[in-house]
Order: sequence, then C-alpha cells, then structure tokens
Amino acid sequence: MVNLEDLKKEAKTVLEEGKVKYIIGYEKSANGLMPVPGFIKSPEEVEKLIWTPACVYNLTKFLVDEKRRKSREKKPDERPVGLVVKGCDSRALVVLLQEKFINRDDVFIIGVSCEETGVIDEKKLIKKLKGKKAEKIEFDEKDNFIVTTQEGKVKIAASEVLAERCLECKANSPVIYDVLLGEKAKRSVDNPFQSLEKIESLPERERWKFWKEQLSKCIRCYACRSVCPMCYCDECVADTINFAVTADTTAEEKAQKIKWLEKSPVKSENFVYHLVRAIHLAGRCIDCGECERVCPLDIPIRFLNKKLEKDAKELFDYEAGFDPEQPSLVSSFKDEDPEDFIR
Repeated sequence: MVNLEDLKKEAKTVLEEGKVKYIIGYEKSANGLMPVPGFIKSPEEVEKLIWTPACVYNLTKFLVDEKRRKSREKKPDERPVGLVVKGCDSRALVVLLQEKFINRDDVFIIGVSCEETGVIDEKKLIKKLKGKKAEKIEFDEKDNFIVTTQEGKVKIAASEVLAERCLECKANSPVIYDVLLGEKAKRSVDNPFQSLEKIESLPERERWKFWKEQLSKCIRCYACRSVCPMCYCDECVADTINFAVTADTTAEEKAQKIKWLEKSPVKSENFVYHLVRAIHLAGRCIDCGECERVCPLDIPIRFLNKKLEKDAKELFDYEAGFDPEQPSLVSSFKDEDPEDFIR
C-alpha cells in the first residue's frame, strides 16, 4: 500500500535538491472528498499532497500545457516537471514519449501503484451510500475502501465502487517511473473488454439506434477533448478555431483551410466529431476514462475508444502505452498484418 508520508518525503527531496521546477500531484478540494490537481512549488507545500482512492484525474494532461508555456518563454526553466502518476497515467506518458511530444528528461515520474484496487467512480459511490455524504475515503489493507460519513465509517468492497476502467485495467502499477511507491504488481484481467460485450451483442440496427440517441445529446462543449492527454494538437482538425476570416484573408488562404464541421451541435455534426476523434485515438488511447467522466451529458464515449483498443489488440496484437521503444500502431507494419480491407 502506498504510504502518504513516503510520497511527501520523495516530493520534498526532489524539490529541495532542485531536481524539478515543481510537482503536479493531488491535494484536498473544497468539498473534502474529490481531490483536485495540486501544483507544489516549494518543499513547504509538500504537506498539501494527498493520495486516496478519489485521485481520479490523469495529470499527464498538464505536460501539454507545460510544453506550450515553455514555448512562449524566452528563457524557460529547463528542469523537468515532477508528476505523480497511476498505472494508466504512466501509459499516457509512454504514448507521448513514443510520439516524441515530450522527452524523457522533461518529466520526473513519481509512480503510485493502485495495487489490487484503483480509483472510485463518484456516481457509483453516491449510489452505494444511499444519500449519505462521503467526507473521506481511504484505502484498506485488503481490497476494500473505508468511507467516512457523518454517521461514521463504513467498509465497502473496492469492486463495488471502482471506476469501470479500473475493472478492466492491466496496468495497476506504473509501467515507467523514476520513483515507485507501493508494490509493483501486474493485475490479471480475464476479459479486459468485458464492458463492450453488451453493446457488441446488439444487432447492427440497435447499435445504430443507441449511438444516434447518445450522440444527439452532445452539446459539443469539447470537455472530452480538453481533458484528453492525447489531444495535444494546437488546432483540432474537427474544430477549426484559430483561423479567422477577415477582409484581408485571400481566397487561397480560405481554400487551404478546410472546415470539416459546423459549430452547431446537430446530430450529423456530432457523429463526425466523435468518430474523427475516436479514429485519431486508435492505438493511442490508454483508457484513462477521463473523457467519459467529464462529459456533462453522461455520453458513454469510452465505448468508442475501447472498441478501437480491442480491434488494435485482436487485429495487430498492439496495446498502447506499455513500451516507449515500440513504434506507434499507425507507424508500424508487419508482413502478417491483416489485409482484408484492401480491395
């Protein structure tokens, strides 16, 4: 089990030695239960760090912001950023390394092992507590969580409130790190794609109906894109925002700037946006589930990415985010790759 004091000690040491410019971890939020990303800039601030089953955020996304910030500075601080990562988060780091978006010396990785549990699904927890407000949640020595409410403490089996992604995760320990806290163990998952079985079993017409109903709810707030560590493009191909047409804009400039989507969240446009985004995540999505978690309309976006993850595994024996030396899916070719799609 990860010892919080060990986490604070490691963080304090690297800050005191000047090995990192700051550390991105988790700290207590205003509501007392769900932590928020914390930016620890001095050894004294290390006491704010926490580690609980409610640390759901994939903090890797902040490396995208850090790179953009450095690009704007005349004399940027070249020291790495310290980053607290779970197993799934570390896979996102591996993809960013594969794609040369970051260099290995850009980040000092403090890995925390989920061991045999993971992080909670807040909605599952609320339903389980039946109206009781959770004030604190902690890891137990076994596969349980200890939840503190106003009525006292209650022990809940982790499997009952774990995020869906954790139930199918094979990287409950970080795959890449500079410091590892907790036991390094690889979880055995019988069926990492079990969540897809229900929707895959539906007839094609029913699946089409399902997605029409789900994607028609989308308001195109782009929260899914904003939270995704793999969406690091300066401009999204499915949503042109940086090109303003003025009186001086030439016809050639307009012609070269293709507008794929209208801004209005109509059903047909929503389909294009979500499918284009899913395809761009093929062989890259590491199933951190952040896109689905932040969706204000509860659209099961994870199914789209999970399906492509399954296809990558079954067709090409490829799993994203486990080996930084491995080429990405779309840049590697084998003689035995399936060619049924070629006409």
